[in-house]
Amino acid sequence: VQLQASGGGLVQAGGSLRLSCAASGTTFGYNAVAWYRQAPGTEREVVARFSSDRSINYADAVKGRFTISRDIVKNTLYLQMNNLKPEDTAMYYCNLVKNRREYWGQGTLVTVSS
Repeated sequence: VQLQASGGGLVQAGGSLRLSCAASGTTFGYNAVAWYRQAPGTEREVVARFSSDRSINYADAVKGRFTISRDIVKNTLYLQMNNLKPEDTAMYYCNLVKNRREYWGQGTLVTVSS
């Protein structure tokens, strides 16, 4: 099983990025999936999550700016990030929980300049 995250980069404050996470060796289906992020010197935190009951939750810091979505056919998870702020700078990871096992992507770096 591999989760391949991509789409990170350097963007100015107020800009947008769309992260993608493609799965191989498994399918996202309607299992619990999420995006996490980790800034230097901080703990990994959840940014946005699809729960197994298909409900969606966002961290307060990103509500109204980030949107999580998934394409079942393409087997890909997305995170649309708008109005980016310097404090959004972090390594972003996709996460899948399936059959009581947890899988992580390798991370994609997002850097937001002021």
